Amino acid sequence: MSINGTLVAQAIVFALLVLFTMKLVWPPIAAALDERASKIADGLAAADKARSELSTANKRVEAELAKSRTETAARLAEAERRGQAIVEEAKAKATEEGNKIIANAKAEAEQQAIKAREVLREQVAALAVKGAEQILRKEVNAQVHADLLGRLKTEL
Repeated sequence: MSINGTLVAQAIVFALLVLFTMKLVWPPIAAALDERASKIADGLAAADKARSELSTANKRVEAELAKSRTETAARLAEAERRGQAIVEEAKAKATEEGNKIIANAKAEAEQQAIKAREVLREQVAALAVKGAEQILRKEVNAQVHADLLGRLKTEL
């Protein structure tokens, strides 16, 4: 065989091999590569989408946290206002109750003073009657009457 015949035979075999590879081997490999490229592209798109969703979710979480902080601060302020109102109300009630107790004590003191005056009046009346009795039993004498009235004054 000559080199030209071998070269032609090798070219024909090579052409058949290329044809065989292009028709039977290359399409599955190309399909697998296309499928792999498609999966990688889908994965990258999903990663970008997840990243954007994560960013959006973080923004929502921050907004909710800010909202809850504001609500908490408002509730604390309201609770403090209620506490102050309760304290003020308790102070007012305590003052009112203290005023009632003072008024009752004054009224009781006044009643005791009135009772003491009544007792003193009764004692004065008894002493006056006693003094009048003593004056009437003795003879009528200005000096004796003056002495009796003086003793009566000291007894009162």
